[in-house]
Amino acid sequence: MLEVAAVMGTKVLERFPAGAPRGSWPAEEYAALRRAEGQPAAVVMDLKSDTFLVVVPALDED
Repeated sequence: MLEVAAVMGTKVLERFPAGAPRGSWPAEEYAALRRAEGQPAAVVMDLKSDTFLVVVPALDED
């Protein structure tokens, strides 16, 4: 999995296609699991790629 640091200071943990039958649910479930582990994960929509991204704040050491 390629980890990308975005301009807004976030790191992408996982990508989910927006056209999937369950919509954002897989991304929301993945983010909820990361939050249960203590990571401040959030789901955002990348309109350009039509993908839901699960992101966390990027750390300086990344």
